[in-house]
Formats: sequence, C-alpha cells, structure tokens
Amino acid sequence: VQSIEGEGDLTPRKNVEILQEYSQREAAGKRRRIVLRFLVSPVAIKGAGQVEGVEIVHNELYRDADGTLRARSTEQHETIEAGLVFRSIGYRGVPLPGLPFDETRGTIPNEGGRIVDPHEQHLVRGQYTVGWIKRGPSGVIGTNKRDAQETVEFLIEDLHEGRLLEPSDPARESVEALLVERKPEHVTYAGWEAIDAAEKAAGEPQGRPRVKLCTFDELVAAADVEPAGVPQD
Repeated sequence: VQSIEGEGDLTPRKNVEILQEYSQREAAGKRRRIVLRFLVSPVAIKGAGQVEGVEIVHNELYRDADGTLRARSTEQHETIEAGLVFRSIGYRGVPLPGLPFDETRGTIPNEGGRIVDPHEQHLVRGQYTVGWIKRGPSGVIGTNKRDAQETVEFLIEDLHEGRLLEPSDPARESVEALLVERKPEHVTYAGWEAIDAAEKAAGEPQGRPRVKLCTFDELVAAADVEPAGVPQD
C-alpha cells in the first residue's frame, strides 16, 4: 500500500482497497479458500510424471528511471505443494531481429518508450515501443492509452530536438507504398471508424454500448479492406 502512495493512477489504489476489504471478511466455514500471494513469480513446476509443487521466487518493488513502479526477483525461493496448475498468463513478448530484448521480463528495454541498449547503456536513436512489449502484460485499455501517450510525447520531443533518424524518402506516397508492401490488408483510420460503427450497431439491439468483433476476419470485413490495403469507397 505504501508503494502506491502518490501514484497518479488511481486504479492500483482502488484495487488494493477492494482486496483489503475482502481480507477483512470473516471466514464462512467453507472447505475451500482462495489465497492471493503478491510479489512472487513461478519459476518451475516440480514433480516426476505429475505436478507435485510449484517453485516461486520472491520479488521486491523498485522504481525505474522514469519513476514507474516495477518488480524484480530476489534470491529467495520457495516451493508450494500443488497437484494442479492452471496457466492464466497468455502473453509473452518475443525478440525482434536487431532490437534489444529482456529475456527475463519478455519486453524491449526502454525508458518511457525510448528503446535502450542494455549493453551500451544508451538510447537507441529513432526507435520506440508501446504496450505490453514495452511494460509487460498488465493494465487495461486506459493503461494502454496512457502508455502510448507517454511514448508519443517523447517521440515528439525527439522530433523537435532533431534526434529522429532522417527518412530515405519522406514523401507520403512512399510511406503508403511501404505500408501496402509490408501489410497488404492494413486498416486505415477510415477502416477503424467503420469497425467502430459496426460494433456500436451490433450492440444497439441488445441495449449495449457495442458488441466487440473478436476475430481478424470479422475486423477486416467490417473495415471493408481491399487486398491493396485501401478501404473501398
């Protein structure tokens, strides 16, 4: 609780308050109970032929260069007896050729979205990152918006300070041609607006704000994307 005091984001504090309220409830005498363990990470599943335990490592909180609160592992390990394990973490970043990568966290090393070379300890000019590959699988849509805003603010600052790479061909037509070459079915802003309208229309009969389109094919169909990568008129 002390670690999140003064944080601008009220969501973590609200989550802690809810969990504190749950912890103060009296046991109902049921046979099963839920135990939440914080600041630990699973490192190995123990057992010969079947699950017998889960080895965990204890973590500690620290603030990185931009003041963000993060967790890092310590030397303290522990094994919890278990006969069944469910995996509920589905995302882990994968390295990209030519970019630094943190194998422990599954993220691209960065300071506020500016990519950092961990070996040379300097910013990689003109390269940026956002989202889960920037901070790991955490947060909600609002978190991603703030995350992206932080990166874009640094990008604009670097633009004004002349720290961006010089494009070999800055013409708009060349950029559009590159997009089509690399991603023939890319969705433009007009396509996103079509997706937004389709989701809202689907939710209206049910009295819901929207019904999300959950597959790539549904999204592309709603965006009305041609193979050339340009929405149809």
